[in-house]
Amino acid sequence: MAGDRFPQDVQELQAFFAEATPNQLVRAVPGAGLEVPMWILGSSTFGARLAAALGLPFAFASHFAPDQLDAALELYRAGFQPSGAVDRPHVMLGVSLVAAETDREAARLATSLQQQFLALQRGRPVQLQPPVESMDALWSPLERLQVEHVLREAIVGGPETVRERLEAFIARTGADELMITSHIHDHAARVHSYEIVAGLRLRHSFGAPARSLARG
Repeated sequence: MAGDRFPQDVQELQAFFAEATPNQLVRAVPGAGLEVPMWILGSSTFGARLAAALGLPFAFASHFAPDQLDAALELYRAGFQPSGAVDRPHVMLGVSLVAAETDREAARLATSLQQQFLALQRGRPVQLQPPVESMDALWSPLERLQVEHVLREAIVGGPETVRERLEAFIARTGADELMITSHIHDHAARVHSYEIVAGLRLRHSFGAPARSLARG
């Protein structure tokens, strides 16, 4: 299976971007010698163990696969082997975030995200849908529980709510970086959500190198 060879594939890719050796049969042009930064992206403990063994930065998809988040972080940090890439564990976490001027408006905008995951639960994925005033007519009680479980790390609210929840999330996970994704149907509202987050003054500081990434 292709998955069984993934660790070897990563090491082979690393070799292609390192300085070429005299007898190397396959060379990456113009990639050889660039030492392109590599990350392991995962949604399970498998990726965490691999990133730790290879001494690579680790990005975890907690925005749609939160069940193994804590276990993956623990395994990654406990098993990390320093390498030429980074000398200490370095974690980026995906976060679904919907910010608006009020908690109520953010909750309304977030129904687009809820509809998308509801469609995935039903095996019928759709494009991002406009927000609705209430999800009650769209999902069953069981479906609501399933969607809310998958999205339990999502951060939704007005500026103060978002700030508090972001600080709590960073403090709990020790994230060095965040990749924020905002599934908001209206483009202007999505841009404003990012503006709200960018303007927050968080008491918690990220580890070095400190940065947060936003994904539209």
